[in-house]
Amino acid sequence: MIINSTKHFWNNIQKCLLFFVFLLFFSSCNEKEVLTSSTFKTNSGWGYTIAYKEKTLIKQTVIPVISEDKSFATESDALKVADLVKQKLKQNLSPAVTKKDLILLKIKL
Repeated sequence: MIINSTKHFWNNIQKCLLFFVFLLFFSSCNEKEVLTSSTFKTNSGWGYTIAYKEKTLIKQTVIPVISEDKSFATESDALKVADLVKQKLKQNLSPAVTKKDLILLKIKL
C-alpha cells in the first residue's frame, strides 16, 4: 500500500512539473518585444526609428557614416540597418553603424 501511495505521489509531482514547464514555455513565447524598429518615408527616401517600450530612442532620417545628407533609397535598406542597430542594442554594443556594415548589408549609397 505504501509503495502505491509513493508511486501515485511522484506521478502527481511529475504531472505538475510537466504542466509548469509547458506553461512557462508558452508564456515566454508570447513576450512582447521590448525594442522595436519601424521605417518612415522622408522627402528624399526612407528613414527608420528604434523604440524601447514605445519610446523613440533613435530617429535616423539619413544614411549614417556617409558624408552627404542622403536618405535610404528603399524601405528595405532602412529596415536592414534598423535591424542591425536593434541587434547591437540587444547585445549591449554601441549602435554605431560603420561603412563596412553598410557594404555588408548591400545598402545603396
